[in-house]
Amino acid sequence: MGSGIAVYATSFPHLFVKDEQVHHDGVERHVDAPAQRRELRQRLADRRRAVPPAKRIAAAQGLRRSLEQLPEYFTDARVAGYWACQGELPLNLALAPLAARGQQFLLPVLGEGQHLRFAAWKSGDPVQVNRYGIPEPVEPVELLEPFQLDLVLVPLLGFDRRGNRLGYGGGYYDRSFAFLNEQVRPTEPLLVGIAYAFQELAEVDEREWDVPLDFVATEHELIDCTTPDPEAGTAA
Repeated sequence: MGSGIAVYATSFPHLFVKDEQVHHDGVERHVDAPAQRRELRQRLADRRRAVPPAKRIAAAQGLRRSLEQLPEYFTDARVAGYWACQGELPLNLALAPLAARGQQFLLPVLGEGQHLRFAAWKSGDPVQVNRYGIPEPVEPVELLEPFQLDLVLVPLLGFDRRGNRLGYGGGYYDRSFAFLNEQVRPTEPLLVGIAYAFQELAEVDEREWDVPLDFVATEHELIDCTTPDPEAGTAA
């Protein structure tokens, strides 16, 4: 769910960054790949922040419809998500039915060693911002480890249909859910990336420490990343 990964973006069809090389009009050159990744992150973040409020609300409605195609959304007891910041797709409409179904919602809390733990939160509970300016529950009664969760709604900047994720560069989700790479997927917790459709990239090259997503939910569809893509490997 990587912090440092190579991408070929549908939004930027002229650019393919892979390790230390860029292919532009068929010419291979050496480039600063980390700088290319930072630029792509910035451009995706800027586009996400530019989504107007009316379209953001419509996208939140579409996201709920997409998640309703996932059985675990209705049944899993512990559902973790995120507090939408910097233009992230809001979860408020998707989370509204959880309490009535007896499901618990949790928010991530920064832990030691750049790992995440999770605390229960409901509307009206107090929050305080962490060092990144992201709200966290205040003095949670209990902090759960990632393996104790059932379903995790994962924020991201970019994704591909194989479940590879372009994250924010901190590696928190990869470190926290690294144990999933030792298990047969899909399993619990189920990892579902949340994104606007325009955040889809044609390819995100995985690294050995990346933890892939099981699904991606956008305002338009639920993408099953565990099903092999017949066109995989044809894009370059």
